[in-house]
Amino acid sequence: MASAILDDLDVRILRLLNADARKSFREIAKAVDASLSTVSNRVRKLEEEGIITGYAPILAESRLGYDVLAVVGVKIHKGKLLDVQRRIAKDDRVTHVYDVTGEWDSIVVVRLKNTRELTQVVLNVVKEERRVLV
Repeated sequence: MASAILDDLDVRILRLLNADARKSFREIAKAVDASLSTVSNRVRKLEEEGIITGYAPILAESRLGYDVLAVVGVKIHKGKLLDVQRRIAKDDRVTHVYDVTGEWDSIVVVRLKNTRELTQVVLNVVKEERRVLV
């Protein structure tokens, strides 16, 4: 699918929503110096085009008891990659599942409450951005 073409107003609206998706259209309109209807129409268009796919809170996992972030390399038998990845992805503790090149067939990122049975644990997070920045 081709990349969408965004103008400066679209980008400014998306940046404001990235910073606070609960911000009202009225507040956004004031910040970008546009009318309320313009902002409303732009956001609706961005949603219809699949650029904005939803809104969700960004949780502080450690405050919920999930103190362990683990990055796990997985080797999967040939022909079973997608099936195994789909089963892994169903686990609520799994946040990311990737196909990768190199030693592992897949990399799985999980949030856990303890370190039992893990071989690789993230000791310190330098940067963790879950929003796409435009």
